[in-house]
Parts: sequence; C-alpha cells; structure tokens
Amino acid sequence: MSAPSTPSGASKPRKLPRRPASRLSEKWTNIDGVDVFYRESPHPPADARVMVHVHGFGLSGRYLLPTAERLADEFHTFVPDLPGFGRSGKRRDMLDIPDLAHATADFLDDRGVGKATLVGNSMGCPVIIEFAHHYPERIDRAVLVSPAGGLYNQPLRRAISQLSKDAPREPTRMARVAVPDYVRFGVPSTMRMFKALTQYPSLKRLLEMKIPTLVVLGERDPLLPHAHRVDEIASQTDSHVLVVLLEGAAHAINFSHPGQLAHVITLFMNDKPIENDPTWPGHVRLYEVHRGKHHPEPKAD
Repeated sequence: MSAPSTPSGASKPRKLPRRPASRLSEKWTNIDGVDVFYRESPHPPADARVMVHVHGFGLSGRYLLPTAERLADEFHTFVPDLPGFGRSGKRRDMLDIPDLAHATADFLDDRGVGKATLVGNSMGCPVIIEFAHHYPERIDRAVLVSPAGGLYNQPLRRAISQLSKDAPREPTRMARVAVPDYVRFGVPSTMRMFKALTQYPSLKRLLEMKIPTLVVLGERDPLLPHAHRVDEIASQTDSHVLVVLLEGAAHAINFSHPGQLAHVITLFMNDKPIENDPTWPGHVRLYEVHRGKHHPEPKAD
C-alpha cells in the first residue's frame, strides 16, 4: 500500500483505512483546502490510458472497485470520492451536477492528468456528461453505466419506489458498502442532490457529445426506461452513442457484474465487436441495442 500523501497546508496526513478495500493503492490529497480520498492503480504501465471511475448518488467510490480492479492493469485507474461523498471532506457550498463536474476536473489537475476516459454509474453519468460539456478536450471516451436522473426519476416518491424495487435485485453484500455511505451523506444533502440530479438534462446533453460513448443498461434496472425506449430516443439523431444491454443486471452493475462490465468496457476501448464471453453463466448475456451513426465501427481482428 502506498503511504498517504501529505496535503498542502495540512499539519499531518490523513489516516488510511485499516484494511484496504481492494488491491488498488489508497491515498489522500488536498484540493482547494478539501481532503480528497482516492484509489489508484498500484503499478500502471507507463503508456497506459487514464481511466477515472465516478460514483453515484450518496455513495463513495468503494462500490466501483470490483470493476475498477479488473481494469487497473490495462488502464491507469483512479477511483476518487468526490468532495462531500465517502471519506472526502465537504465543501461549504452544496454540490450540484456542474460543481461535481468541475471537482472532477480539479482532481485530474491535481493528479497531473490532461485527458482521460471517464466511467460512471448512476449519478456519475450526468457528472461525466457535464464534464464533457465543459471540458471536451479533456475527455477521450465516456462509459455511462445505468445513467440516472431526469424526468423518469421524478417525483421523489417515484424515485424512492424505484430504489425500493432495485434493492432486492442487488447482491446482499452491496448493503454493507452502501448503507454507511448513505448515512454519512445525510438526509439534507440527499434532498438537495436529488433535486439537482432530476433537473439535469441528461439525454439532451448525451446526444450532443462528440466522443465515443458507451451506455450500459441493466435488464432488471427499475430506475431506467426499457432499453428499446432508449434505442427509440437515441435513433432520433445521429450520435456517437453505443448502447448495450446486460441480461440479469439491475442498477449497480459496477458492483454486481464487474467481470461482464470490465469485459464490455475493454471491447469498447479497443473498438472490438460486442461479444459475450463463452465462460459466462447462461443467464448473463450482452446485447448491442443501438449504435449511433458516428460511433466507431468495430475493428476486425
């Protein structure tokens, strides 16, 4: 494990968790006076492309680690807890989607990263979309897993109902990761962040993106429209979007199906055809639902 970095202006370094949550190195940095906790590939190849994983609503980056670990040897991987989430410190102002996008850019600046692929889940997806809107020169590709927000999750009682349906569809061990994060995030922050999330124009901004973009949907995800509805909407314009459906998955795909997700991300990053791994169990399959006109065509081996 790497030793914690000493934040500028701090009297002493922050303590690391007693037990690392993954084989990624766990570290602290300080950005504009806020302590930020993050994980990083311990031994990334010198020429590796940078990949940053962006967590969802009320959560830390911990539940993203099963997928991030599987990609950490091929890509220089970072998994931060954005300010106000997880172990990281809070900002005086309550963060909204644009604030979190700028905080992501600040994290890249702090780590000396000029350009990266961003991989998000749930709320992390509109954060990435907003990042691409403000910093198009700094994002190479985007991976949006179970993108949340917008009209489909309004009003709050509907979103609560959707979450209650999703909970039993996730692995039971997810609760041990999520519950402490939600408690730390708090009810006032939840209410304000929910309003910001559902008012964000995710779909409009998504279709405006000019970079290769992979959207991964879970077949059993109650927080999202049916994949064919997504295809119908995406087909209304010429886009750079590739939509893939994962059979048997619900919302937290990065945690529940890390092998399958890492597999499809690797195919996407290398412009390979979307194919299933023959070793997967029979109830898990990937289906390409939509390929935008401007998305790269798969390369032949």
